[in-house]
Amino acid sequence: MEVKARAPGKIILSGEHAVVHGSTAVAASIDLYTYVSLRFPTPSDNDDTLTLQLKDMALEFSWPISRIKEALPESSPLSSTPTSCSVESTKSIAPLVVEQNIPEARIGLASGISAFLWLYSSIQGFKPATVVVTSELPIGSGLGSSAAYCVALSAALLAFSDSVSLDVNHRGWLLFGEKELELVNKWAFEGEKIIHGKPSGIDNTVSTYGNMIKFKSGSLTRIKTNMPLKMLITNTKVGRNTKSLVAGVSERNLRHPDAMAFVFRAVDSISKELSTVIQSPTLDDLSTTEKEEKIGELMEMNQGLLQSMGVSHDSIETVLRTTLKYKLASKLTGAGGGGCVLTFLPTLLSGTVVDKLISELESCGFQCLIAGTGGGGAEIFFGGSS
Repeated sequence: MEVKARAPGKIILSGEHAVVHGSTAVAASIDLYTYVSLRFPTPSDNDDTLTLQLKDMALEFSWPISRIKEALPESSPLSSTPTSCSVESTKSIAPLVVEQNIPEARIGLASGISAFLWLYSSIQGFKPATVVVTSELPIGSGLGSSAAYCVALSAALLAFSDSVSLDVNHRGWLLFGEKELELVNKWAFEGEKIIHGKPSGIDNTVSTYGNMIKFKSGSLTRIKTNMPLKMLITNTKVGRNTKSLVAGVSERNLRHPDAMAFVFRAVDSISKELSTVIQSPTLDDLSTTEKEEKIGELMEMNQGLLQSMGVSHDSIETVLRTTLKYKLASKLTGAGGGGCVLTFLPTLLSGTVVDKLISELESCGFQCLIAGTGGGGAEIFFGGSS
């Protein structure tokens, strides 16, 4: 039996950085996915290994089940109760990762492999299987690739557990129920903690449930919208250190507390207005155009405030100048300092203009992706390829 799960990436529409200082942020899922397929061998296969294949990187890691049993404490998997990876378990998993001799250029994958081993053994126990991962999301660019990986992995593992009840004969992609999604989200968050230490929970929540969320002071509110937004996502391919960028904003706040308080308050207002516009009913083409104009203006204002926080970058400014020539609104998404830039593509914008813009951005060495926002979350597909 084989199951495939998919989970979407995410973008921050407004509020990055300011959210750390109490402002509201709005995030949305995008229709770019990470896929995880899980297959258990048949008795005739005579296979007693756990294999993880990262197809996009042409990498494969495998462990004899006997080696995993030897390294990890013997315990019954309890898929219905998400548990954190303890310090002792982290130490036990480390040799299993080291033994794989990860290429130096890919050493950043170690935490993702650790998360895989923890989630797999916790949910499925010590069973042989082959897990294959593919993704449409660039890694480390602020589009929630690690969260989508953890969500899709958790969904696939839970699909073959006693904790969820799914119709294995269903044809096509199958949605989880609300209780199952909550379980997927909690397990994915445990995986994210292994990878990132102290994640906010925004990325895995958006990836699990899809659509959009509003986030403020640790409180998440899911937003339902019937207005899908189309975005051009430009990956500058410039790496950035999220921790140092966050620290830089905090230092600027200490130096200029009064001015920065106004900046954070303005961002909060932008996020609240954006969520109101997105959720308001669209009656006709005219109201759609008006709403899209407001969204573009709010994005531009948010970008100006992000620049005042000191988190822009030459590569981001190049994208902004280029898209401005086409009268399109853009803003960085995520930490800034490189990473990705969002450009809002209005409904009536011609495909020819988009093609010209993409050509110009790609000539600068950037990668361009077009994505819809606010789609579905984690889904399951039983059987062969979909």
